[in-house]
Order: sequence, then structure tokens, then C-alpha cells
Amino acid sequence: MFAIIMCGGSGTRFWPVSRRRKPKQFLDITGRGPMVVETCDRLRPAIRDEEMILVLGQEHLEHARDLFRGRGVHMVAEPVGRNTAPCIGLGAIYAQHLGCKEAVAFLPADHFIGDPSSFLRALEAAGKLAASGGIATLGIVPSRPETGYGYIRRDSELIEADGGGAYRVLAFVEKPDLETARRYLTDGDYYWNGGIFVATPETILREMERHLPDLHKGLMRLRDALGTERFEAKLKEVYEELEGISFDYGIMEKTGTDVYVVPCECGWSDVGSWASLYELKTKEHDKNQNLTDGETLLVDCEKSFISSQSGRLVACLGINNCLVVDTPDTVLVSDLNRSQEIRKIVDQLKKSGKEKLL
Repeated sequence: MFAIIMCGGSGTRFWPVSRRRKPKQFLDITGRGPMVVETCDRLRPAIRDEEMILVLGQEHLEHARDLFRGRGVHMVAEPVGRNTAPCIGLGAIYAQHLGCKEAVAFLPADHFIGDPSSFLRALEAAGKLAASGGIATLGIVPSRPETGYGYIRRDSELIEADGGGAYRVLAFVEKPDLETARRYLTDGDYYWNGGIFVATPETILREMERHLPDLHKGLMRLRDALGTERFEAKLKEVYEELEGISFDYGIMEKTGTDVYVVPCECGWSDVGSWASLYELKTKEHDKNQNLTDGETLLVDCEKSFISSQSGRLVACLGINNCLVVDTPDTVLVSDLNRSQEIRKIVDQLKKSGKEKLL
């Protein structure tokens, strides 16, 4: 099996630590090293370095080369971000260029997996299902009524698959309200959509030809240039013309091919915000449910996340449910429960011309 690791995205919800020059996927968020390296290392028992392809932004290419120096991981750099559908399409034609005809795993570079063995077993089962021409996805078994994720609704009939069972997908569902999320959890027919897909390159390109014909035409122009000196110039030319569109919306919500979901209980987290990192590190909380990082001093504080990344002491008195992140050029103070909204601050910085802080 090949793997396409999607390394795009700016990680705005982890501002001010995540910046354009070094977004979340290249940071040590969980304490296990840069997340993209952690993702590739997690795959190594099942997938060789030479079968891994990083699709990343041009501005991060040199840093990625430093991180993977001495390893055979392939890299292809997008000149500009165009969301996940072009990213997956580019990965598919690159995998074909390397001779791949089997199933390929397409997965984000910045997720946390607590149980890698269970994850790889589910990925193997998905690969066997996808080999026949369908698309398989991993459905994260929900542990709470989460309103921040999309969901996958499954059929009731169990399909036997090597490495575990699977189901046909009935629908991909948008992020629900709390009452609906509680019902999903009770029903047992819904999984979190972790954005992890498995399909052959041929299947991916066939579905793009049917549902995203302009993207497919661009990819065919690129495929003809792969392995030549013309590729980088052609890549820039094609990407300037492409529409930004997600794979979920452009393909998965429209496809008529067989779509399967493999249930996966692997300690997954998208680590999508400071609040989710706070939850992920519950074992590191103090007796008052505070999480600290760096030089800090807390007095009469509860349920707060304080991170000093500047070398300065951050002292807090009497705060509750707060997020404080101190970097050399910026201090962020927020309600911890609203950390999903930090991109609003990033938007305001853009509007006010403070590009150097992004």
C-alpha cells in the first residue's frame, strides 16, 4: 500500500504558535516530535518510506526535506493551496508515476493516534475493500456527542473484511448540533469523519473525471509532465487555474461508486484546537485540572491551559477555563471553550495588515 500524506493547511486554530512559515503539521504539538514525522513513523510497520508521498506547500518544502533527510519519502509541492480534492488528485497521479496500482491511503499529516496497531489494522482492511474499485474510509468510533466533526452514517449490514468488519456508507453528514450529536451517539450507526480515505489511483481519477472534470483535465496535463523538467512550470500553470474544493464535497457527497466505512477505535484526535490538545493531555493536568507548558506560575486557577513558549514566566491568578499562550512576539488570551474560533483573530490580523504575525 502507498500513502499520500496531506501536509497543506495553515493551522490557524493553533495561532500564535502555528504560523504560515511553520504551520501545525510541522510543529511538536503532542510531545512526540513534528506531527508530519509522527504520521509517517506510525505508518512504517505497514508502508515503506519509498511508498510515502508528502503533498505539501512550496514554502515548506525545504523544512520538510530537513525533517526527512536520509529517508526515501517522496515530496511534491503545491505552488498554492487548493483544498483537499486537488491535493488528493495530485497525490494519485504521483503514485501512478511511481508505479502504484494498488490501494492508496490518503490521510492528514496532523492527527494524533493513540493506538497505532488498531489504526493500521483498519487501514489494511480498508485497502482490501478498495482494491476492487470502491472507496473506503475509516470511521472513528465516537466517544462523546461531538459537534465539531462531520459524521459518516453506515448501513446496518456487516461486511466481512480482513482485519475487521465494514459497512456500506449511506451518507456523509455535516457537523450536527448538540442534540443531534447525542442522538448519533445513541444510535450507534454514525462515526466521526476523520478525513482518511483509501482507494486506487485509478478510482480517484475516474471519480474526478465524472464529478470534477476541470480538475481531471488539469491533472492529466500534469501527469504528462511528471518526471520531466517541465513539471514545476506546468504545476504552477495548472494550479493557478484550479478551483479550491474539498474531496468530501467534490467527490464523496456525489459519487455513485461503492463506498465503505471501516469502524476504527484507535485513540484518534484531530488535535484541531487548543481545547482538543487540552483534552488529549488529561493525564498531565494538575489537581485543579490545569495544563501548563513552559515557565508558568498558577495561583487559584482552574481548568485552564497556560503555555509559555517565549522563555518568560507566565503568572496567572484566579482564572478559570482560560487559554493563555505566550510567544516571543504575541500573547493570546482566550476562553478555552472558544479556541475553535481563534481563526477570527487571524482574520482580523489579515484585515489590519499585520502579516508579520501570521
